[in-house]
Order: sequence, then C-alpha cells, then structure tokens
Amino acid sequence: MSKLVLVRHGESVWNKENKFTGWTNVELSEKGIEEAKEAGRKLKENGFTFDLAYTSLLKRANDTLNYILLELDLYNKIDVIKSYKLNERHYGALQGLNKDETRKKYGEEQVHIWRRSFSVRPPELEYTDPRFPGNDDTYKDVPLKDLPVSESLLDVYNRVVPYYLSDIVPNLKNNKNIIISAHGNSLRALYKYLNNISDEDIPNFEISTGEILVYEFDENFEIKEHYKL
Repeated sequence: MSKLVLVRHGESVWNKENKFTGWTNVELSEKGIEEAKEAGRKLKENGFTFDLAYTSLLKRANDTLNYILLELDLYNKIDVIKSYKLNERHYGALQGLNKDETRKKYGEEQVHIWRRSFSVRPPELEYTDPRFPGNDDTYKDVPLKDLPVSESLLDVYNRVVPYYLSDIVPNLKNNKNIIISAHGNSLRALYKYLNNISDEDIPNFEISTGEILVYEFDENFEIKEHYKL
C-alpha cells in the first residue's frame, strides 16, 4: 500500500541565528542545504519514490523539497502542491526576535510556556504590523479571518489535520506515495494526529531539521509501520 514521508526543512538562516521564524520567509543556511540534499540521498538509498508532493508556502520548505526531488530525479516530474495550511506556527509578536534575548526580557518560564504549551499563544501582532500575513501578497487569496496574528500548537493542529484529511488522505488511499516537506510545528501537529499523542506529551516531541519520518499503510489504511529514516 501507500507510504507517507514527512521531512522537516533543513536548517534556515534564522534557525542558525536562534530567532523565532514562524511565517517569515527565510533562506536555508549552507548546513540546511546539505541537510536537504542528505535527506534526498537517504530516501534514494532506501528505494523511496513518490507520486505526489506537498509543501507550505515558505521558501525553506519549498527549497528543501526541491533538493530532495533533484536527488531522487523527480524534480519537475511529479505534482507539487503548496498550501499555507502546512506553514510553520505563526509566533505573533515574537517573530524575528532572538530566543535568548526574549528569555531575558520575559523570563525563562514564560518563553517556555509560549514555545511548548499546546494551547497558549504568544503575544499577538497588530493587523497593521508588516509581519501580519494579511500584509503579504503571498496570502492575498486566503480569507482574512484565516490569517493568524499568533498561533498555539493547537491552532496549527486545527489547520493542518483537516487539510491532511481532506486533501492528502484521499490520495494515500488511492495508493499514492506522498512526501510532505514542512516545518517543526506543522509536522508535530500531524505526528500528534497520526500517533495519537496526548496534549500533555506532544510538547516534549521534537523533529530535527532535515529529519525524515515514514508511515507505511496497509490495505485497510491502518498504519502498518512508522519509523525515522
């Protein structure tokens, strides 16, 4: 039956600089480019091929996917579907701030709650803030009410999982092998759903940059096997 592969994008320049990135469009670092290529090589060595790819509207995930598809000789050969619903969590007013400086300003405990709580949102942006997605042409076709001023992991779960069920599952059930190149939090939300992880336990789960998670489904669309590659 079908396989689903989840890949977190390679290290970005803001990962390297220890900044809250969220929906900010930043490039991969040199290390991130190598992580993306290595993910592609690893998938190739293990005999993976894909019929369809999904990614977010953010460059670091798009570029990671492109490097992987190049390694697999699938670049421009399969459909790539992009959706904001696979975007990283929006960090609100924290976006662009250095994490260590933010801890000094707000305290270790408060920043830990913002980063790791399942349902607590960071401070919200004003709608006039350039960091609000409604001020970015990329999202001009998305209803304003669907664009966040801040998100918790619960909010991310509530946009990623319905999209997975409505758009991705039908293709998996049609025996398509699918790769998703996305982000730490959008993939954590999907991992929570697929592995039935509790609200209390999911904050402790981390996906490293360039990491690959594999799900294999049986003929009844039950997860037969899941593992890190």
